[in-house]
Amino acid sequence: MSTPHAARDIDTSRPHSARMYDYYLGGKDHFEVDKEAAETVAAAYPGIFVCARENRAFMHRATRVLAQEHGIRQWLDIGTGIPTEPNLHQVAQSVVPEAKVVYADNDPLVLKYAERLMRSTPQGRTTYIEADVNQPEGLLDAPELAEVLDLSQPVALSLNALMHFVTDAQDPYGIVDRLLSALPSGSALALSHCTPDFDPSTWEKVTEIYTNAGTPVQFRSQHDVGRFFAGLQLLEPGITVGHRWRPDTPDGTTPDGTATVTDQPTDAQVSLWTGVGIKP
Repeated sequence: MSTPHAARDIDTSRPHSARMYDYYLGGKDHFEVDKEAAETVAAAYPGIFVCARENRAFMHRATRVLAQEHGIRQWLDIGTGIPTEPNLHQVAQSVVPEAKVVYADNDPLVLKYAERLMRSTPQGRTTYIEADVNQPEGLLDAPELAEVLDLSQPVALSLNALMHFVTDAQDPYGIVDRLLSALPSGSALALSHCTPDFDPSTWEKVTEIYTNAGTPVQFRSQHDVGRFFAGLQLLEPGITVGHRWRPDTPDGTTPDGTATVTDQPTDAQVSLWTGVGIKP
């Protein structure tokens, strides 16, 4: 897992979705080609920065809910992306220090920065594996996964802003079903997925930009995102826009309850369906 090897594998000649996402979040782990592509997306869809921010916030809230209310102590986070603190394991271990987290991604740049993902609490454990969601068998059979996760105990499968990079031709529902089939009763799926539902013409442009950059995408409707949760028990409030899933201030007030938040994003700005389901 040497950095020089990872650096040799990084293609800086064309934009990469993980590095573009890093730019949306205000990170520094991207190249000029990624910045240019990301700004092209932002010109068509200015809400992309809000969408990225709300996606991270949903991941934080979903992780806390699963740890606090559903006893989850293990996570499998696929499509990890470039580490941005707080990472999932930091959120989980802030609630349950013994939490164990396996991160998986197939981007060499993520591998380069994977050391950030290894800073576990003494009681818990984290690891990173290089794997592709399109090859679920290889991912599930990775020895590093078996070293950290006990698949006889509940696991939260975290798929944040990942499955819109898996087109229907790649069998996205079959992939998620296969991953969930390896997890026992009481496990969970936490998923976020960009959608064209609120502004179809804008998302046609975004689809074209990503596809022309060499990254095929398929943004899905609320109904089609809901299909990922077939057979699961959806937690309230079901499949909803990212900032509306268990918000920290559900009544629109600040955390101390003294003022009204006036800069809440619109559904069209967020354009992200989110949900959490429990496996019976």
